[in-house]
Amino acid sequence: MHIPDGFLDPYWAASTYIASIVFYAVAYKFKRESLGPQKLSLLTTLAAGIFVAQMLNWPLPGGTSLHLVGAALAAILLGPFYGAVAMGLVLLVQCLVFHDGGITALGANVLNMAIVGVLVGYYLYKAVVRAMGASEKSVLLGAFLGGWMSVFAAGVLCGVEIGLSPQFPYGVSVSVPVMGLWHLALGVIEGVITGLVALYIYKRSPSLLQV
Repeated sequence: MHIPDGFLDPYWAASTYIASIVFYAVAYKFKRESLGPQKLSLLTTLAAGIFVAQMLNWPLPGGTSLHLVGAALAAILLGPFYGAVAMGLVLLVQCLVFHDGGITALGANVLNMAIVGVLVGYYLYKAVVRAMGASEKSVLLGAFLGGWMSVFAAGVLCGVEIGLSPQFPYGVSVSVPVMGLWHLALGVIEGVITGLVALYIYKRSPSLLQV
């Protein structure tokens, strides 16, 4: 899902950079969470874990690559703003140090995984927990659905961006189905992992979860 350099035309590269920057600026202004020592420690530890998980990539025909994302888990533990910050830091380090994702495509990668992935995962999780009430069942189900759909949404958006870029050899009729279907399948795995981790934390230390 990390889009490399050369896949996006200048319009998409610039517009996704602008959209990502605007999101962080607005979200910072209206954020409600405070970053204390405990949350700072959690943010750095979680970012390191997500960084490792995202380094496992599988190439896709008609798309870019397939890998675990971790956006929903970051949001469930840190809230939407700091979850997006953690994901953004992961993507920045991957891009600048490990060349995983292009510099020109960093805005798109951040938009897809650190923003859309985080928001879809967080608000779907919150909707389930609020509808069912905070319990082991609702946390497990909400985290599973949040993790699953966050990957799917990020994959579809990635397919749209590269499919509409003239530099990419395939159009949206190929890129969107390939990215969407593969990430819909991978999302089940991510959903299971997210759900089990959230359930474990809920049993051990429920105060760490956004419930």
